[in-house]
Amino acid sequence: MASLLHSPSPRTSLLPPNLLRSRSSILPPSRFRTTVRCDMVEPLKYVNGKPLLGGGEATLPNILAPRTNLENVVNKNDTRLRIFSGTANPALSQEIACYMGLELGKIKIKRFADGEIYVQLQESVRGCDVFLVQPTCPPANENLMELLIMIDACRRASAKNITAAIPYFGYARADRKTQGRESIAAKLVANLITEAGANRVLACDLHSGQSMGYFDIPVDHVYGQPVILDYLASKTICSDDLVVVSPDVGGVARARAFAKKLSDAPLAIVDKRRHGHNVAEVMNLIGDVKGKVAVMVDDMIDTAGTISKGAALLHQEGAREVYACTTHAVFSPPAIERLSSGLFQEVIITNTIPVSEQNYFPQLTILSVANLLGETIWRVHDDCSGGFEPYSTLGID
Repeated sequence: MASLLHSPSPRTSLLPPNLLRSRSSILPPSRFRTTVRCDMVEPLKYVNGKPLLGGGEATLPNILAPRTNLENVVNKNDTRLRIFSGTANPALSQEIACYMGLELGKIKIKRFADGEIYVQLQESVRGCDVFLVQPTCPPANENLMELLIMIDACRRASAKNITAAIPYFGYARADRKTQGRESIAAKLVANLITEAGANRVLACDLHSGQSMGYFDIPVDHVYGQPVILDYLASKTICSDDLVVVSPDVGGVARARAFAKKLSDAPLAIVDKRRHGHNVAEVMNLIGDVKGKVAVMVDDMIDTAGTISKGAALLHQEGAREVYACTTHAVFSPPAIERLSSGLFQEVIITNTIPVSEQNYFPQLTILSVANLLGETIWRVHDDCSGGFEPYSTLGID
């Protein structure tokens, strides 16, 4: 997987020959010689917990292939970029570092007997651009507190810039008051991250776009759509048979954007209404799904109650197959029982949240967003925009 490239660092090779010789005479030779790169061609895909290779020829361009140009090779001893992983999702952090050709920074995280969290950086970050990869997935409070302490450790170690890379922002659903005397926890958490010392936040598929406004620091919002769209294209489903379905009225905008990129497929909406407490829900379908392949799109699956009831309604209305596509797999009980009940042809998720092995089931497919997040980190570090070709489909706000 890894290869050794014997070449000068691209940044030192731009210096005049006399200055290059003078620098090389005082710096260790290893600084100019060796870089470890990862040759992973595309994000890892998993079916029922096992790596999936191949899967047909994709009709969408693979925009997230690892960088192979010599100008993009970075010497790990010379770069000012550092990536550290929390304990919430170390596998995703390792994939991101592999895509970028870097090694994860050394960090010590432990918990005392009373549950207190201890964090110590094992290498210098003075003057560095630091990215901390830590989703606030269950246990949400534990992982959030760990992220805050990691940010504080980097700030006190004189890091130049600290970016909290949060693949899953756990409190995004508490973004407004629906009843009196409620807390807007999303704003509270945003304040905590800012006051801890973060200079920027990188988040993936927030539950609602207005959550970006709760932060008083810049927020890079990345969408997981390109990864899921690329996989669906490899399924070679006839575009005339596709219909994109929103499982509720609140997700119509997300489903419409997804349908536009999926061959401009038609849109259907599940309208769910509850007339009172402890009263059965009345579900209506807006749109035609008879004889079609329905693709249900949502940002997360928690208990799978809404999406499973929507899938049952689609089958009643004559849908041939039902696919569930979501970025964040929270999978709170009894989600696994509902998703594996036979309603879905396939449940497609990403690895923003780690899925334990006991939660695997035959219809489950896990796609990696490591290349997507890795490319975003490069662009934030290089002060580049995420909106121009050929990376316009990254969806970076």
